[in-house]
Amino acid sequence: MFDAALLPLQRRALHPSARWLTGRGVRADQITLAGFAIGLLAVPALAAEWFTLALVLILANRVADGLDGTVARMTRPTDRGAFLDIALDFVFYAFVPLGFALADPGANALPAAVLIASFVMTGTSFLAFSVIAAKRGMTAEDYPVKGIYYLGGLTEGFETIVIFVAFCLFPLAFPVLAYGFAVACVITGVMRYISGWTLFRDG
Repeated sequence: MFDAALLPLQRRALHPSARWLTGRGVRADQITLAGFAIGLLAVPALAAEWFTLALVLILANRVADGLDGTVARMTRPTDRGAFLDIALDFVFYAFVPLGFALADPGANALPAAVLIASFVMTGTSFLAFSVIAAKRGMTAEDYPVKGIYYLGGLTEGFETIVIFVAFCLFPLAFPVLAYGFAVACVITGVMRYISGWTLFRDG
C-alpha cells in the first residue's frame, strides 16, 4: 500500500552504500543471493526462539533486497536479476511463518499455514497479472524502475516487513497477528483478481 511512496526514499538512503559496492565490483545478483541466504538463517533462529537475532536477519535481508535493485540500476539491470529478486522474495516471505510454526507447533502451526496460504494467493495473483500485463506491453506508472509489472494492493512489501517485525517483537501474539494479516492478504488477492478480470476482459 505504501511501497510506491517509500521507494524514492529507499533509493536515496541506499545510494551511498550501493555506490560503494558498485565501485568494488559487487554485482546485484550477488547481493540478491547473499540477502536470500541471510534471510533463510532467520528460520532456524525463529525455531530456536532467538527472536532478536531473527529480527536482525530479517531486516538485513530487506536491506539487501533494496540494495540489489539500486546496484543494478547503477550498472546494468537484467531479466535474470529481476527474476531472482521477485522469486526469492516470495520464498523468503513464506519461510518466516514457517520459522514461527517450528518454534511452537501447537500454537503457531495453523495460523502459519493460513498465512502462507494467503501469501500464495497474493503471490500468484501478483505474478499472473504481471505476466499478462507484460504480454500486453503495460507499464506500472507507480513503479517505473521495476523489472516486472508491479500491481499494488493492501499488503505489499512494506506492510509485510512491518508484520514480520511485529512477529519478532511480540512472538506470543503471532497467532492473532498472522490471522489478521492473512485476512488483509486475502483482500489484496481478491482486489487483484478483480483488476485482472476487469482489465483483461477483452483478451
